[in-house]
Amino acid sequence: MTDTAHTPTKNQDFRADPAFEATRALLRAAQRIAVMSGAGMSAESGVPTFRDAQTGLWSNCRPEDLADERAYRQRPGWVWDWYMYRREQLKTVKPNAGHIALAEFQQRHPQRLTLMTQNVDRLHQAAGSTGVLELHGNWVDDRWLDPCPKTPACPVSRAAPGSPPRCPECGHLLRPDIVWFGDSLPAQVLAEAERASLACQVMLVIGTSGVVYPAAGLPIAAQHMGAAVIIINPAPTELDRIARHLLRYPSAQVLPALLDDI
Repeated sequence: MTDTAHTPTKNQDFRADPAFEATRALLRAAQRIAVMSGAGMSAESGVPTFRDAQTGLWSNCRPEDLADERAYRQRPGWVWDWYMYRREQLKTVKPNAGHIALAEFQQRHPQRLTLMTQNVDRLHQAAGSTGVLELHGNWVDDRWLDPCPKTPACPVSRAAPGSPPRCPECGHLLRPDIVWFGDSLPAQVLAEAERASLACQVMLVIGTSGVVYPAAGLPIAAQHMGAAVIIINPAPTELDRIARHLLRYPSAQVLPALLDDI
């Protein structure tokens, strides 16, 4: 249940929204702030959503056809080429004002803010954020599809070029270091995110629909521990019911003003 019943109109200045100043007051007082960002924040930078990026040869694919280990084993070259195409798409994308505002706030208050993201584009890091907890991996790194049988394990950098690359010694395939359907989230990253969620006084939940678990469970855990959950999203989300305040605005618009001089 939100404390703020006000529902802003589409064209209203967010500074006139009572939730805006109420959120600023909470941020000023908080010693520990957690932020969780989702696809909506990246979309404001022009990053195509997973579905929108499925064009050309991949236009009729289901998500499971491109983000599933079984599908990768069945058609490794076809899936790998899509990820290479996606990486090329992301090379021209830049952080937006929301990414930059978070990075600047973290630089001013490095001990107060923990940033976790469901996004894999590394726009937070490009904006200057450090220690970002990548819940779903990233587009930049690769890892072996199967455990390396050698001790020590073959480094990823030794993979021979190909579609996809293979280890010249083991023959194992590389795969993108992204969490696919059926994968577990990186254990250490998830543990750090859980600790930050349980310890924060305020959590900003930005641009996520709140339907993908276990990430969507982090704001719920924070709220259960007494944190004020603030939803920043132009559209309704599944987490609105636990929000202290709702800010129905694009993050690139509201975050610079929200975090300014705090």
